[in-house]
Amino acid sequence: MSNISTRAFVQTGNNVTIAGVIVEGGSGEDVLVRALGPTLADPPFNVPNVLANPTLELRNANRVLLQANDNWKDTQQTQIAATQKAPKKDAESAIFRTLVPGNYTAIVRGKNNSVGNALIDVYEIP
Repeated sequence: MSNISTRAFVQTGNNVTIAGVIVEGGSGEDVLVRALGPTLADPPFNVPNVLANPTLELRNANRVLLQANDNWKDTQQTQIAATQKAPKKDAESAIFRTLVPGNYTAIVRGKNNSVGNALIDVYEIP
């Protein structure tokens, strides 16, 4: 795997966007997980009704919160920028992490219960 992504309409409560990731073999993989909203309104995407301020959580198979992010530059800015896949907008979220083999869930919500279209993607970082 090098990248997987999906776009969905993020709502409130249990109607958030969820992406599952499975890491197999070896001692682990460096990954970048992103939650994009405002970028989708720009060309060439031109997506309507984007999620203005996505938040991101990364959880393990036991639903334990491993890491969370609201605005990507608030934490891990140097590591995320070094991947050359940093979000284009400051309000978007990203998490850089080494994941050991196992199952993981990335959850995208709208800050302050906002709703809209968002993209969640996971990149393997070599």
